[in-house]
Amino acid sequence: MNHEGQPGKRLSEIRQQRGLSQRRVAELSGLTHSAISTIELDKVSPAISTLQKLLKVYGLSLSEFFAEPEIPAEPQVIINYEDLIEIGSQGVSMKLIHNGGPDRTLAMMIETYQPGSTTGERIKHQGEEIGTLLEGEVVLKCNGQSYHLVAKQSYAINTGIPHSFSNTSAKVCRIISAHTPTTF
Repeated sequence: MNHEGQPGKRLSEIRQQRGLSQRRVAELSGLTHSAISTIELDKVSPAISTLQKLLKVYGLSLSEFFAEPEIPAEPQVIINYEDLIEIGSQGVSMKLIHNGGPDRTLAMMIETYQPGSTTGERIKHQGEEIGTLLEGEVVLKCNGQSYHLVAKQSYAINTGIPHSFSNTSAKVCRIISAHTPTTF
């Protein structure tokens, strides 16, 4: 599909392919949610500096963005670790497992929390999430309550309720989680 003259449409498709919401891209890029929405609707063309901020989130260079988009291949069956999409920041790695399929209804992540790292005070997004700690420990705050989880324990939460994860220990914490819907 040729998007010449429609950078917003192409940016919107790239964001959706990576399973990210406009709000999450705003957080990761330092731009406002309304700026991203306006750009994706092609109401304004982004300045190069703005485009570079967005492309950094998507792991693309300017030349890759302006190259002819590849024809989408069949969704992958095997996904290598280096092909996972990083959507975390500030000591929290969130690697999204994505096979390129446009009709996914479930998303899965491998999360790594460095000692002292946190997702922030409050995350809230539509859907539900389940996860299991593979190693380490984490404090899950959900709906005003704190839960201390250790390796081999699991959690299940409604992500529409404000929540956060913090690693207050001196060791790395690793979690594998799944959430719906596929956008984060």
